[in-house]
Amino acid sequence: MTHRLKLEAPFPLELGGELPDLEIAYCTFGKLNEQQDNVIWVCHALTANADATDWWHGLFGESKTFDPEKYFIICANNLGSPYGTTSPDFIHPKTGDRYGLDFPKFTIRDTAILHVKLLEALGLKKIQLLIGGSCGGNIALEMAYFLADKVAHLALLCSSAKETPWGVGVHEAQRLALDADQTFQANVSGTAEKGLKAARGMALLGYRTYTSIVQKQSESNDEVTENFRSASYIRYQGEKLVKRFDAHCYYCLLNALDTHNMGRGRGGVEKVLREITTKTLCIGIDSDLLIPPIEQKYIADHLPHATFVEIKSYYGHDGFLLEFEQIGLLLESFLK
Repeated sequence: MTHRLKLEAPFPLELGGELPDLEIAYCTFGKLNEQQDNVIWVCHALTANADATDWWHGLFGESKTFDPEKYFIICANNLGSPYGTTSPDFIHPKTGDRYGLDFPKFTIRDTAILHVKLLEALGLKKIQLLIGGSCGGNIALEMAYFLADKVAHLALLCSSAKETPWGVGVHEAQRLALDADQTFQANVSGTAEKGLKAARGMALLGYRTYTSIVQKQSESNDEVTENFRSASYIRYQGEKLVKRFDAHCYYCLLNALDTHNMGRGRGGVEKVLREITTKTLCIGIDSDLLIPPIEQKYIADHLPHATFVEIKSYYGHDGFLLEFEQIGLLLESFLK
């Protein structure tokens, strides 16, 4: 079920400025038990939404790892995303114009704080499992720092303690694609479709692997000289995102990803990780090119109560969305 919460006061942002009349969209599944100890909080990745059953359906549902008959599951839409939370696609209440590229700069930490505010507004005192993959894991790690002993278990998949130079470079290449679209500066919804399509194509090559593309997109004969399957696949994935996402939101979210750094203002990454005492499971994927397992192992090495597990997948970074059987078994064992 989808809900909305409107904050009563302006929301201050880490880099300055504020968002008046901020709204956050979120979905819930199942019911809170009497002990209020069955809460699972899910943080979603870059272009996902608050309906975790839509993009992580292999883990959610009756008799699955996250069974709504057993758990009360919450997933909140991220700040800046076009799926219901205040974003560049919203109208600024004071100007009457769409925010567009004038949307104030925000950070991964801002998104985590917004989710904490939602938790408080819902009156929840404890989270049994806080989980996120990719940038969702980054958000979950920030939340765990703020919530401390209110989180019993923390699961981080394909995430990092701070954004890497490699990640920033990948994001910049996508921003260049968006900037190259002559319509990108227009303050209207649905602008820069070509730029967004190109940016998604770039991103996909970091989400998947050489092996997965070769196995799925190889030609069936040696006579093909155009309209290659792999080229069609990249175009198709770009077109899919254009139909469901906003270019200005994508741009601002890429900027927010670059800001992720647990050590900022806290005395360094290693120091702050040592302060997070939550029991943690860090899952990496052996073929992940975007956020390789070395990043998850680094987190586990510096958290006081963490375990690192590397799983095998030919899907690369997207394995955190697709290898639900391996991930499900790990999570079930972790929660026991």
